[in-house]
Amino acid sequence: MIAAFAPPGAAAHISRTMSTLFQSQAPHPLADRLRPRRLPEIVGQDHLLGPDGPIGRMVGSGQLASMILWGPPGCGKTTIARLLADGTDLVFEPLSAVFSGVADLRKVFDGARKRREMGQGTLLFVDEIHRFNRAQQDAFLPVVEDGTVILVGATTENPSFELIGALLSRAQVFVLRRLDDAALETLLGRAEQNLGHALPLTDDGRAALRAMADGDGRFLLNLVEEIDRLPREPALGPQQLAELVQRRAPLYDKQQEGHYNLISALHKSLRGSDTDAALYWLARMLAGGEDPIYILRRLTRAAVEDIGLAEPQAVAQALAAWDAYDRLGSPEGELAVAQLAIYLATAPKSNAVYAAFGEARAMADDTGSLMPPLHILNAPTRLMRDLFLPAGRARLRARGQEAARLLGQAPATGRRQRELSVPAAGCITMRASRRAL
Repeated sequence: MIAAFAPPGAAAHISRTMSTLFQSQAPHPLADRLRPRRLPEIVGQDHLLGPDGPIGRMVGSGQLASMILWGPPGCGKTTIARLLADGTDLVFEPLSAVFSGVADLRKVFDGARKRREMGQGTLLFVDEIHRFNRAQQDAFLPVVEDGTVILVGATTENPSFELIGALLSRAQVFVLRRLDDAALETLLGRAEQNLGHALPLTDDGRAALRAMADGDGRFLLNLVEEIDRLPREPALGPQQLAELVQRRAPLYDKQQEGHYNLISALHKSLRGSDTDAALYWLARMLAGGEDPIYILRRLTRAAVEDIGLAEPQAVAQALAAWDAYDRLGSPEGELAVAQLAIYLATAPKSNAVYAAFGEARAMADDTGSLMPPLHILNAPTRLMRDLFLPAGRARLRARGQEAARLLGQAPATGRRQRELSVPAAGCITMRASRRAL
C-alpha cells in the first residue's frame, strides 16, 4: 500500500528495492515516483507523525514499539513502515500476508535472531496482516515479546475483529485517517510540479477530481496520470471529468466492518430522527451493493425496537415497504425503502416495549422454573379443581378483572419483583412491587 507522497524534490527517487540498473530504467507509476523519503513529507497523518504524535515521539527518541497501522487504502501505511526503518537504522523486512506463510515467517525470524546477535535490529512489516489466520498470528508472539523483531502490521480491517488478543496486547494500534481535501490538494500540487505543467482542470474540475479520489492518495495520482494523457485544451469541468475518468468505487464490503458501520449509522440516524442522515446512509449502502432485503429487515427491527407503541402502524408500514420492494425490485423498489426510512425517522419514538421485554427476560433468567400461582393453573380434572384453590377461583369469577389484579398472576418468589403494565396512553412502564400470594 503506497499512498503517501513526496514533494517535487523527491520525484527522482527510485525505490531501494530495485536491485539492477535495468529495473531503475523501467517505467514507474506517478505514485511510486512521488514516494516520500522522510516522515515529515507524508501528508494527512500529522496526528501520528507530528512531533507530539505517538509515532513522532518514538522516532524522536529512537525507540520503536511494535504497532498495527489501521486505515483505509491509500493513506500511507506501507510508506510509514518503510520510513520508520530508515529513521531508526533497523533492517526493513517486508512481507505480505497474502503470499506468505509460517515457513516465510520462520526465515525472517531466524535472520532477525542472527542480526540481533550482531547488535542489529529488524523491523518486520506485514501488509494485510489481518489475512493471517490465528495459528499464523500466534507465531509472532514470542519474537515480538522478546524484541527479536519490531512488528509493524498494516490492515484495512478492524484489528479488534481480525487480530488475536494476545497480539494486540503486544502492539499498539494507530488509526490512520483518510486524506482530507487539503492533503489531496497538496498531492495534486506535487504531481503537477513533477509533470512540469498544470493539469487541464477548472477550479470546479479540480475539486471534483479530489472528490473522485474519496480520500485515497494513490488513486488520486492514478487519476492524474490518466488526465495527463488527455489533450491540454479545453480545461475540464466536473461533467467532462466524469465522462472521461472513472470515479473510485465506494469503500464497502458486505461481509466486513464497513457493512456494520453503515447499517449502524442508518439505524442510529432513524433513532435520532435525522431524516437527511438516514437517507444518506441508505444511499451509501445501496451504492455499495448492499442487498435491500437486508436493509428492510433492519428497518423493520427499528420499527419495533425504536418506535413500538408510540406509532403501532410503523410495523405495518415496514412490511408494506418490504412487500412493495419484493414486487418492484431494484431500482424502482428502492424508492419504497427510502419512503420507509423517512417514515421511521419522522415517527414518534418509544423503546418501552424493548426495555420492558428485556426486563421480563432478565427476570425469567433470574427466577428459574417457578410455578405459576395455583389459581391460574389449568385444572381439567375434578381432583385438580379441588386442589387448586376453589375458593380463590370463586372469588376470581365473582369479582372479575379487579380480583385478577389483586390475586396476581406472577409467580411467588418471596422477594421484590418487577411488574409490567400498559397504560392507556400506550407507553409501557415498569414498577417494583411486592406480591403476597
